[in-house]
Amino acid sequence: MPSPPPEPTRDSGLLTLSDQMPRFMRLIHGIKAQHTAEGGRDRAASVLLFPLERLGPLRQSALAELVHADPSTVSRHVTLLVEHGLVVRVADESDGRASRLVLTDAGRTELDGLRAERVAYLRTVVTEWTDDELTTFTALFDRLLDGIAATLPNDQNPSSSRTVSA
Repeated sequence: MPSPPPEPTRDSGLLTLSDQMPRFMRLIHGIKAQHTAEGGRDRAASVLLFPLERLGPLRQSALAELVHADPSTVSRHVTLLVEHGLVVRVADESDGRASRLVLTDAGRTELDGLRAERVAYLRTVVTEWTDDELTTFTALFDRLLDGIAATLPNDQNPSSSRTVSA
């Protein structure tokens, strides 16, 4: 008679999680690539609206640092957002030579549309899940994200504002 499988241990769970993380990242990159292909540069630029809503007006350099993107790429995206009226530049009250990016009402409407698309997509992904499974997963996933955020340097740790991000 074959022996039963070994009981899961904390180390085996961590090993499984460490194997799942690269797959998760590849899938997220695949989703982003698919959406970027569908919406082009405008779609990629729209992702910058999330931190502006969550954190309020930001300098362009701070936004680039926050989203871990090259400043020149963020500059091109911000130009599109301004041209489309989703963001405006306002003088920085602490330094009149600098400006901050502020989300407009049109930008908020765009965010509502992006959120609706995300929810519709996720609805298809979790269609077989029970409400309890979804609640448990989101609570545990939130704890995982908080744990990861806590390992980042403070200037990159957005855990104090955990609403939807890019």
